[in-house]
Amino acid sequence: MEWRLELIVVPVSDVERAKAFYVDKAGFELHVDHSDGDFRVVQLTPKGSACSIAIMADESAGSLHGLHLVVSDIYAARDELERRGAGPSGIFHFEAGQQQPGADPERADYNSFCSFNDPDGNTWLVQEVTGAGAG
Repeated sequence: MEWRLELIVVPVSDVERAKAFYVDKAGFELHVDHSDGDFRVVQLTPKGSACSIAIMADESAGSLHGLHLVVSDIYAARDELERRGAGPSGIFHFEAGQQQPGADPERADYNSFCSFNDPDGNTWLVQEVTGAGAG
């Protein structure tokens, strides 16, 4: 039995504003924009991902933290987010349990990051994985 994670609901306060951010600034691909009365759902996918997000208006907007996007080049990913206007953090890694500036000195998989927030404060980590764990 396969169990595939294919959709994560991201609560937002303003669906149109969040849609613009995820498409224009984060570079996600738009797949669905459906309304039925007051109900609206927008489904988007990060380029190359098998898992999508659905943004939906909810009073818990901004409560989702630590979603990870995995990339093969943390510098190129951060540069793209910066160019698009997503406001990414600087690149960082962890040593002895402490966050340190810059990529992992050995560029070890799973230890180089940057982060960004959507307009509601939902937080995303971008994590570099280049070895066997990638994709």
